[in-house]
Amino acid sequence: MSAETGSTDFHASSSKALLDPSLRANFRRAMDGLMAKRAAQFPDPVEWDALRTLAASIRARTLAKLPALLEALEARCTANGIRVHWAETVDDANEIVLGILRARGAARLVKGKSMVSEEMHLNDFLEKNGVESLESDLGEYIIQLDGETPSHIIMPAIHKSRQQIARLFGEKIRGAEYTEDVDALTATARRVLRRKFFEAEAGVSGVNIAVAETGTLVLVENEGNGRMSTHVPPVHIALMGIEKVVEKLEDVAPILTVLTRSATGQPVSTYLNLISGPRGPGEKDGPGEVHLVILDNGRSRIFADQEVAATLRCIRCGACMNYCPVYTRVGGHAYEAVYPGPIGSILTPQTEGLAKRHDLPHASSLCHACVEVCPVKIPITQILVTLRKESAHASPEFLVKGAGGGRDRLEDLAWWGWRMAHVSPLLYKAMSLGLRVFGPLLKGGAGPLKAWTQARTMPRRAPRTLHDLASEKGLPDA
Repeated sequence: MSAETGSTDFHASSSKALLDPSLRANFRRAMDGLMAKRAAQFPDPVEWDALRTLAASIRARTLAKLPALLEALEARCTANGIRVHWAETVDDANEIVLGILRARGAARLVKGKSMVSEEMHLNDFLEKNGVESLESDLGEYIIQLDGETPSHIIMPAIHKSRQQIARLFGEKIRGAEYTEDVDALTATARRVLRRKFFEAEAGVSGVNIAVAETGTLVLVENEGNGRMSTHVPPVHIALMGIEKVVEKLEDVAPILTVLTRSATGQPVSTYLNLISGPRGPGEKDGPGEVHLVILDNGRSRIFADQEVAATLRCIRCGACMNYCPVYTRVGGHAYEAVYPGPIGSILTPQTEGLAKRHDLPHASSLCHACVEVCPVKIPITQILVTLRKESAHASPEFLVKGAGGGRDRLEDLAWWGWRMAHVSPLLYKAMSLGLRVFGPLLKGGAGPLKAWTQARTMPRRAPRTLHDLASEKGLPDA
């Protein structure tokens, strides 16, 4: 179930995920492979630190100049022939895309991978408005066939085994026979998608990096579907968040260096697309129109809050998920959000609001593994702690949406009682006596302490207090 349905109980969904042994096995196998590949790409810790320091400085410089760079990007893209559209909300972005399609009578669309389109729930929106929207990324295509959402921002179908995909293809694709051969499964998907690329009247893609200096849209991919989605249909619509811009073309290489190695363990991606405009006179391929939709969706609010602004450095590599002990055990769907894992635990509460998503900042052990592998040095655990504080008690100097929305009155009462007991000797003695008498009854009991006691060994309490022992020896009770 997605956040769109209103269900946002991470505790319940993660508990359910932990009871699925096949899900945990699929994730464990995939994560082990991804971590091994990434580690092989960064064998020298000195080089790794230098690379991520450079990438982090580029992203920080970008954010420091963000408003000016976005204006420069718009101006340069417009000069190149790219039509730029601004969307404050996902509803605005959906209407912009639909308006472009209707103006051209387009009813069939192919999509390259785009997390912004997932934020927009674009496929569902277009389907309701009579537009066929087909995912062309293999992982996205698989989960679209099964009516699911991505469980990982790089590998959407990572939660599925080969056998599950084989059954799905056999059931959903006409003429497909059951086979567990990976090459045969890929060929089946290719056969369907190849025809759709040529039938589509428009193509949608994401944007990995947008260069303000040149008005260039950079797309990274491994399957070739992104290039087919952007070059074959007559109209190309690119979707990006406001944070994806960089200042100069020379900024692209350092970011790509850490992006591909962190995401899939590759020194470079199979395809790198640099799009600077529609097809020109005499050119044999490319779309006749290119549109760039730049989405805010709460990012301006994040940008304005210095305590959490580093969230916007993210380059969507997914490395933090691969190393997170929480994500790797419960999977992406347990987060009921577009962005799962550590980055989702800091981004989603800020875009959707802490009143709705106050559970996600607590979906972390604060082990710091995500920070150690982040290629742009986002202080994820520090931001998590900030959001936890903001969830319980809103601070006027912070701008987090829905701050204070996760406040628990019962917890407030418990801490008030704890404070009063520690400032009053009489209450402290009464509390100590109560724990000695009734403490053993708490184990496995009901109420708010049930879950806490089931997962922990109850401490053995001494039959007599230190004050009692001191009094027997005639020591003063100071």
